[in-house]
Amino acid sequence: QRMMNSSSVSEFLLLAFADTRELQLLHFTLFLGIYLAALLGNGLILSAVACHHRLHTPMYFFLLNLALLDLGCISTTLPKAMANALWDTRAISYQGCAAQVFLFVFLIASEFYLLTVMAYDRYVAICKPLHYGSLLGSRACATMAAAAWGSGFLNAVLHTANTFSLPLCQGNAVDQFFCEIPQILKLSCSDSYLREIGILVFSVSLAFICFVFIVLSYFQIFRAVLRIPSEQGRHKAFSTCLPHLAMVFLFLSTSMFAYLKPASISSPSLDLVVSLLYSVVPPAVNPLIYSMRNQELKVAVRKLFLYVLLKHQCC
Repeated sequence: QRMMNSSSVSEFLLLAFADTRELQLLHFTLFLGIYLAALLGNGLILSAVACHHRLHTPMYFFLLNLALLDLGCISTTLPKAMANALWDTRAISYQGCAAQVFLFVFLIASEFYLLTVMAYDRYVAICKPLHYGSLLGSRACATMAAAAWGSGFLNAVLHTANTFSLPLCQGNAVDQFFCEIPQILKLSCSDSYLREIGILVFSVSLAFICFVFIVLSYFQIFRAVLRIPSEQGRHKAFSTCLPHLAMVFLFLSTSMFAYLKPASISSPSLDLVVSLLYSVVPPAVNPLIYSMRNQELKVAVRKLFLYVLLKHQCC
């Protein structure tokens, strides 16, 4: 097989969703709907938290960061997939592919570290309520959020630099609707991907430590909640924890299955479904999960709608 150096690849070919024009346009419409829903949902959370002083608390500060990451994450993958479906093309430039890998790893890793920080926030709020103000002051919150974003950035630099330094000798067709590290590794020469696997093992180990921290935090949280004497108190505590727990489960189950599933059950269609589950579904569903059980957020969003409506009528 002809050896193809990374520098000689000027573009990659992404996986086409469908062969017929009608199905391509259907995919475009479906993706556009999901993308607009994600923009609206996360945009509302950002606006509600920014505009309402009652929501200027650590929990909502982290939720604002999460909404930003979700917006970035879905904007990294879907617009290019929509454009390809609309213009009936599969191409993405080499630089575009590298940028997609970098941004996706940066945002996904940052999101997981932020979910870990949010578990700590819930733990302090429920298990150490008297120390909440001192342990989670504005400086501490800003530092933890910056650490989550910074760790994601370092992760992305490491993975992107390493993945795109590998020689490619298996063509340039990526079996995915966006540039994803496992699919690019399949294009590399036989032994050259071992170094990237080493970095992936390091990242997975770090993610596992975060996961253990989340599990331990929630073990303590549930113990504390079950000790609350009033049913109303228990309900309020659960209503702030369950959305976060649902998000962690959705995020972890889909991404772990995507990266750790055995090669024997791997197929382009299954890879596609799984990647949609962990790259598109969480950013679109997160605002819904959070606002469903959160009364304060519902009130803030309602006020925001009324304000916009009244302003529109006045003008």
